Amino acid sequence: MRTQVVIIGSGPSGLLLGQLLAGIGVDNVILERASREHVLERVRAGVLEQGTVDLLEEMGVGRRLHADGLRHDGISLAFDNRLHRIDLAGLTGGKHVTIYGQTEMTRDLMEAREAAGLPTVFEAADVRPRGFDGGAPYATYEKDGASHRIDCDFIAGCDGYHGISRRSVPEAAIRTFERQYPFGWLGLLAEVPPADRELVYANHRSGFALCSMRSPHRSRYYVQVPLDEKLQDWSDDRFWDELRRRLPREIAEAVTTGPSFEKSLAPLRSFVAEPMRFGRLALVGDAAHIVPPTGAKGLNLAASDVRYLFEALRELFLAKSTAGIETYSAKALSRVWKAVRFSWWMTTIMHRFPDTGDFGQRIQEAELDYLVHSLAASTALAENYVGLPY
Repeated sequence: MRTQVVIIGSGPSGLLLGQLLAGIGVDNVILERASREHVLERVRAGVLEQGTVDLLEEMGVGRRLHADGLRHDGISLAFDNRLHRIDLAGLTGGKHVTIYGQTEMTRDLMEAREAAGLPTVFEAADVRPRGFDGGAPYATYEKDGASHRIDCDFIAGCDGYHGISRRSVPEAAIRTFERQYPFGWLGLLAEVPPADRELVYANHRSGFALCSMRSPHRSRYYVQVPLDEKLQDWSDDRFWDELRRRLPREIAEAVTTGPSFEKSLAPLRSFVAEPMRFGRLALVGDAAHIVPPTGAKGLNLAASDVRYLFEALRELFLAKSTAGIETYSAKALSRVWKAVRFSWWMTTIMHRFPDTGDFGQRIQEAELDYLVHSLAASTALAENYVGLPY
C-alpha cells in the first residue's frame, strides 16, 4: 500500500492534520493502536484557545463546538479569600477561550474523517516508522495476524508521550528537557453545575485548587496533593470538603456536590524534545512536549504544531519545496517554549511548594497582588492564556 502521509495516532492532533491534508488533496492514512471506542472514551482537557477554535472553523467542523461550547471572556484568580477576575477579552481585543471537551472535539473530527471516507486503521499493533532518515519512509504494523507495510513520503508522529514515534529516533539525535513538580492534581468529574460561570484558579495555604467545567451540568474540580497520595484514600466527601476549604466563601458556597463518575491522580511535569523533525518524520503534540495543565496549553500546543506542519507539508506537496519542512521544528519550538514558560509560571504562582517557606509565600502573595492590580501584568497573562499568535 502507498499513501503520501502516514499519521501515527488518532488523537486530536492526528485527526486535525489528516483533515487539513485531505482538504488540499494530500492522501493520508492514520494508524492507531487502540480501538475507536477507547479513543473516544479518553477524557482530557477542554479549554480551547482562540487559534484552535479558528482552526476547527476553517476545517468546517465547528458546528457542535459553537452549539455546545462555552465561551469564556475571563478567568478568576482566588487568593487571600478574595476573587479577582482577569478580563481576557477586554485585555486582548476581544479574544476568548472556549470550553469544549477534547472527547467531543475528537468525535467531531473522527466523524468528519469517516464521512469523507478517509482511511483509519484502528487496533494496529506494533506500529513502526521506518526509513525516515532517507528519501523513502514507510511504516509497518500488525493487524488481524498479518504484517502490513505502507510506503509514503512523510510520517507524522501524533501518538503521544508514550508513543513509538519519538522512541524510534536514535538517542544521539534528540535532546530532552524535563522538570518534575513535587505534587500532583487530584481531579474529580461530576454531573453537577459549575460553581462559577468561568474558571477559578485558587491559591490557598493548603495548596492549589481549580474549579473548571465541561458543560453547564458537568463540572471538573482539582486540588493539589503530595505525590505519595493514594487515590483510594480520597472519598467524594473528603474531596468536596478539601476543595471548599481552599476557595473563597462566595465560591465555596456555590459548589454543588454530588457523586463522582471519574476520579484521577496525575503528577505534574514539563517535558520538551528537540528537535521536532528527523528527516521525513515530524513529532507533533505530546510526542514532543508535555506541560502542566495549569495554563491549559497541552491540546492547544498540539493544534499549533499541526498548523505549522500542515503549512510545511502543503509546501512540500503542492509547491515541491522542502523549505517549510526544514523550518518546522524551529517554528514549533519557538511557540512551545513560550507555552512551557507560561505553564511553569502559572504553576509557580498558584501552587504551594514544599520548600516555599514564609519568605517564598510572601513573594508569591506579592506577585499575585501585583498581577491583578497591574494592567501590564494582567495583559501579559491574558495574552498568553488566550493563545499567542502563530
